[in-house]
Amino acid sequence: MPFLLLIHEPVGQRAERTRAEGEAAYAAMVRFSEDLRDQGRLRAVESLTGLDQASRVEVRGGRPQVLDGPFAEAKEMVGGFFLLDNVSREEALAIAARCPAAAWATVEVRETGPCFL
Repeated sequence: MPFLLLIHEPVGQRAERTRAEGEAAYAAMVRFSEDLRDQGRLRAVESLTGLDQASRVEVRGGRPQVLDGPFAEAKEMVGGFFLLDNVSREEALAIAARCPAAAWATVEVRETGPCFL
């Protein structure tokens, strides 16, 4: 089954790291991704930019409204994701526990499926 691992990290955390700390964190995530890909369990992985480059879109009264970030009320942001394939829920949870980001962020595990249920 496909599972999505969403990396929820505190807003501003990236800016608090030194360049060396940021590069080490990124390298650990790349190694983790490559290991999952080698195992045939990774369908997709991406890192996302910060909230200062994000936009939110809502349609109200038939008219789209765009709000550009950063968003003052945000305490955390989705920093990236892993889309896993051919894993059980237990395997997805075990993979999330091994994810380097679990040391500095929260890794949310969600099964993909129809949204109308």
